[in-house]
Amino acid sequence: MAEEIKRRKAVKTGVVTSDKMDKSVVVRVVRTVKHKTYKRYVRRTGKFMAHDESNQCRIGDTVEIIESRPLSLRKRWRVTRVLRKAEGLVTPAPAAAE
Repeated sequence: MAEEIKRRKAVKTGVVTSDKMDKSVVVRVVRTVKHKTYKRYVRRTGKFMAHDESNQCRIGDTVEIIESRPLSLRKRWRVTRVLRKAEGLVTPAPAAAE
C-alpha cells in the first residue's frame, strides 16, 4: 500500500507589476542569494503569473501567491491575499469615445 506524501505548497510575496489581463496578474518576487564566489548577498528577481479570481489586484499592490496546479500555459500560481494596497497610484481612465 503506497502512502501519499503530501508536499507543502510554496508561498511567495511580491509586488504586482501588471494587471492588464482578465483574472491574471504578473507578480515580481525579489529574493536575496549569496554569491558563490564573492560571498556577498545579491538581489535576484523573478516574474510569476498568478490567478486573481476577483480582479482585485492593482499595479503596486503587495500580494501573497501560492503554488497551484497549471491553470494555463504560464500560470502556476494563485493570489491568496493582498497584503498591502498601492498608495498614490492612480490608474488612468479609458479615453471617452466621441
